[in-house]
Amino acid sequence: MSQLTLLGDEGTVVRTGLADAPAFARPSTPLRSRTAYAAAHVVPKAWADNTPGRPAEIDWDATLAFRRHVYSWGLGVADAMDTAQRNMGLDAASTRELIARSAEVARDEGGALVVGVNTDHLESEAASLDEIVDAYRAQLHFAEEQGAGPVLMASRHLARAATSAHDYRRVYGEVLASASTPVVLHWLGTAFDPSLDGYFGSNDWHEASTVLIEIIEAHADAVAGVKMSLLDAHAEVSVRERLPEGVRMFTGDDFNYVSLIEGTQAGVDAPAAAGNGNGYRTYSDALLGAFAAVTPVASAAIQALDDGDAGRYRAILSPTEALSRQVFAAPTFYYKTGVAFLSWLNGHQPAFQMVGGLHSARSLPHLSQVVELANASGALEQPELAAERWHRLLRLNGVDA
Repeated sequence: MSQLTLLGDEGTVVRTGLADAPAFARPSTPLRSRTAYAAAHVVPKAWADNTPGRPAEIDWDATLAFRRHVYSWGLGVADAMDTAQRNMGLDAASTRELIARSAEVARDEGGALVVGVNTDHLESEAASLDEIVDAYRAQLHFAEEQGAGPVLMASRHLARAATSAHDYRRVYGEVLASASTPVVLHWLGTAFDPSLDGYFGSNDWHEASTVLIEIIEAHADAVAGVKMSLLDAHAEVSVRERLPEGVRMFTGDDFNYVSLIEGTQAGVDAPAAAGNGNGYRTYSDALLGAFAAVTPVASAAIQALDDGDAGRYRAILSPTEALSRQVFAAPTFYYKTGVAFLSWLNGHQPAFQMVGGLHSARSLPHLSQVVELANASGALEQPELAAERWHRLLRLNGVDA
């Protein structure tokens, strides 16, 4: 068995066996039991000025090839989201081009695509509520023109400008009223973006979720679903139970997605919600950055659910949660580094580079734990290539691999 060198916090070196690549097969028919999107990252040109504050120079061949890879495993793509470094290096012009190019790939591949809609093209950090509505609408209409499903992302501008829950009701209400296709609302927690503190009018998720539900109920025809990224399974299930009929919950919980996607039995693990017309929504669909890191594993697990084999689903997907928890460890907003790192290890990009210099956001011992857990969970698609690249990185940093 080939050996894998790992690096501890104190510089200690240990070696373990390199696991074989799992024998997962791409689906021959569309996935049925769950809707799943992988929130994809962007690959910069390796020779570009990938330093903080510089405009993104995207390697379009590698970036779009990764989306084709996701589609080949039966998952949809969520693009221009947090994983693509919105508000962390991906500038407005690159965002528009990414959406347009990704939409073209989706049409070519017949794949499902949703894209982020935000207010991040506004030049000033301070904006009025009217300016925020107009900014949301501009990006919403652009996404619609490209034929992509819109995901209404949490806005830093709105978090700064809002003085009450009423302001959130007003802004979301006006934006949803102008949507020509149902949108997904994204509730992003402060672990991912501390500047979104108090979103939907409160730091208490119980109070904030009430505002979110009120917004959805007032515009139910305009809302296809909710992506929750609070890293709180209890909060997600609570909101899921209260969603109006036809509104899906897309888990964005990269810590607890295995049980949330599998779901519960009404009347067994949780009481049915009264009067929501949803027949008690017993599971979450998925819109996850983690699924960009473990795409073949996620596909194989959902294929098991399609076959009615929940035990095999858990056996396949459960080991990836430890990997995801490491990738998304605090400070959680640097999880993008782990996603790009795994993409490089798995041969989907030529270099471990990120726009904004974010490839330097995690330590070597942190990345070593990512390697260890990826090896243990079947997330290394080409183990020999991954080991060779990892060992080369160690040697570059003076570690005997």
